Amino acid sequence: MEHADFTVTMLVDQTPHEVFNAVNNVRGWWSETLEGDTHHAQDEFVYRYKDLHYSKHRLTEVVPDKKVVWLITDSRLTFLKDNPNEWTGTTVSFDITPKNGQTELRFIHHGLVPEIECYDACSNAWSRYLNSLHSLITTGKGQPDTKE
Repeated sequence: MEHADFTVTMLVDQTPHEVFNAVNNVRGWWSETLEGDTHHAQDEFVYRYKDLHYSKHRLTEVVPDKKVVWLITDSRLTFLKDNPNEWTGTTVSFDITPKNGQTELRFIHHGLVPEIECYDACSNAWSRYLNSLHSLITTGKGQPDTKE
């Protein structure tokens, strides 16, 4: 059996352009405290959550209204016992496709598979943030981590 990368697909009424803009508004759906830029190829940003999660991301592919890919160049998830750097070298992709008058957004964290220690906690966290992204797309307001 092939590895099952963590994947979520959502269908929304907004245009691919609106979905693309929401995906790139990472502070609007993931965390208001991100450091760096999140809009253009080669932009880099850092996400931190307390002293539990640090990850550095580089946008390696940005195709307006179609696709965004992040490479995680460094990570430290201190709640993991075996390998706190599990995310390093993994990628996150957002594929945006028109579908029957709607827009499909397919999120994949390539390398976040059930066989790794982080899978349960990280897939649960991604689900929460992807609900926030869905809300940002459909209502204009996400529920990101806020500045403390």
